[in-house]
Amino acid sequence: MNLINRFILNLKKGKTPLHRLAGSVLRAIFRPVGPRIPRTAIFLVPLRVMYELHYFCVVMLRSIVTICYRSPLFQARCSRVGANLSLDSLPFVSGHVQIEIGDDVYIGGKVAIISGGILESPRLILGNGSELGWNVSITVNKEVVIEDHARIAFDCRISDSDAHPREADLRAANKPPRIEDIKPVRICRNAWIGNGAHVMKGVTIGEGAIIGANSVVISDVPPFCMAAGNPARVYLKDFGRPSTFQQPET
Repeated sequence: MNLINRFILNLKKGKTPLHRLAGSVLRAIFRPVGPRIPRTAIFLVPLRVMYELHYFCVVMLRSIVTICYRSPLFQARCSRVGANLSLDSLPFVSGHVQIEIGDDVYIGGKVAIISGGILESPRLILGNGSELGWNVSITVNKEVVIEDHARIAFDCRISDSDAHPREADLRAANKPPRIEDIKPVRICRNAWIGNGAHVMKGVTIGEGAIIGANSVVISDVPPFCMAAGNPARVYLKDFGRPSTFQQPET
């Protein structure tokens, strides 16, 4: 093993001409560089068509897999599913959480829904028109409610517990958190959670509130406020209320 490690180190350093040659070959393999194509229509037009066709075929294949495989499997895992559920991939669900989904819900790819074995009937509720972006993780041991038309951007984390007790000896013994430390989370209608935000246990985010990107929310946010930071605090009040603007008649 030491010989292999030394060879890799010498390869990275380019210690000898042989090592440098081997490094160049490996870079060409792992970081290939394509030739430049002539900037003429005879090359660009068919290649552009092939580019668009490539992704059209990818999208069509994904749609077929979703309709025939992902959606039926996920619906079978849920306790209630409304109309027009849209999935980008099959969500990962661990534990015995009951999932209730309203109408016109969108769930992005790489979504994880995780529950422990602490309480009997943990529930995740996704209201009508709600959206979960890509790479969202939801830990639910009691209840997480995402109301109608609330939007959760990509890379967000929502949890109704800390998953482990605060005492070091209890964590070392792999004990579960206390039941009184498990507190429901509610994201009210029309709220918008920015990408990378963490919403912690016991938090209620009010109607129409906006949470800034990468914020950590540890306390309630009033309706129609903008909060951001770690920990998140309210910066703007009476913010984002429904618009009264009407398009002029033509």
